[in-house]
Amino acid sequence: MSARPTIAKARRIVVKAGSSSLTTSEGTIDADRIDALVDVLAARRAAGTEVVFVSSGAIAAGLGPLGLSRRPRDLATQQAAASVGQGRLVARYTSSFARYGLTVGQVLLTADDMMRRSHHRNAQRAIHQLLALGIVPIVNENDTVATDEIRFGDNDRLAALVAHLTRADAVVLLSDVDALYTGDPRRPGARRIDEVHGPEDLAGIQLGGSGRVGTGGMVTKVEAARIAGVPVVLTNAAQAASALAGEPVGTYFHPQGTRRSTRHLWLAHATTGQGRVVLDAGAVEAVVRRGKSLLPAGVTGVEGEFAAGDPVDLCDPAGAVVARGLVNYDAGEIPDLMGRSTRWLARELGPEYEREIIHRDDLVILEGGGPHE
Repeated sequence: MSARPTIAKARRIVVKAGSSSLTTSEGTIDADRIDALVDVLAARRAAGTEVVFVSSGAIAAGLGPLGLSRRPRDLATQQAAASVGQGRLVARYTSSFARYGLTVGQVLLTADDMMRRSHHRNAQRAIHQLLALGIVPIVNENDTVATDEIRFGDNDRLAALVAHLTRADAVVLLSDVDALYTGDPRRPGARRIDEVHGPEDLAGIQLGGSGRVGTGGMVTKVEAARIAGVPVVLTNAAQAASALAGEPVGTYFHPQGTRRSTRHLWLAHATTGQGRVVLDAGAVEAVVRRGKSLLPAGVTGVEGEFAAGDPVDLCDPAGAVVARGLVNYDAGEIPDLMGRSTRWLARELGPEYEREIIHRDDLVILEGGGPHE
């Protein structure tokens, strides 16, 4: 393995720590682990790098105080645990970073904050201002109010989206394993993967994870690396200092493809389709292959209830999701528009109808239900 100057020289870096890196097996906060990790982050901060810290652990930190032996399955108890644990977690970070004269700022996000454009911009401004003021932002999903229907699901994905939100130069994912392996590292024959250049390096790999007190496994970490758009290192907390120094530890994910705009990343990875619009074959060709806007003439059906401005999934004639976009009409308006040209609609219904169902600037192409790079 070679050194990684892109990590060592990063001007702004997102570091994510999973629950297992921060808590004991009983679900209580491990003060020594947190102090050791803060030592590393503070040192990188003192060297001139802006650090955005994405921290799991709120639910896990609440297990002990609530007398729970394991992560609850029901949403209400998860929310209660997060409510208790988040305060304890941030209090510990506040105390630990204070040893270096650093102040922390808590930023709690939900997927809904990324879905709503105004919330997205507010979160971006807040984090940028914290950094400008010399504060260390500590980001976590707001598990107290998140719902099963609208949530990030894991902080690996959140870290990748925060990297786009903040225009970070690199991401370090700290897990309970030291690298990506071809199989379960606890079993014989599993081979460590030092670098990932693209999907071809992941062929035949069995992705899994221990998930002792967290929600993410290797699948979520690989997905996070794929969408981050910047270099990503996956390793464990014990090797955090080496990873941040650009030393050849863990698994290094090279950036895949060109870095998307924050808007398209938000649309692809932080929104959920509120309904479905079915396209004919010609419209699929125009939207997916030729980068065109979706016009009423190419729509054959509409499913669900949504309002103008909501994200909706676009489906091919077989029902497969091929794209997602921000729709310009309410669901109830579209049936009367289907199969019509915009010129006809403007003449018969008025000039306000001479517009696309979804403009190409508000579209992101998906493949197999996931983002197409």
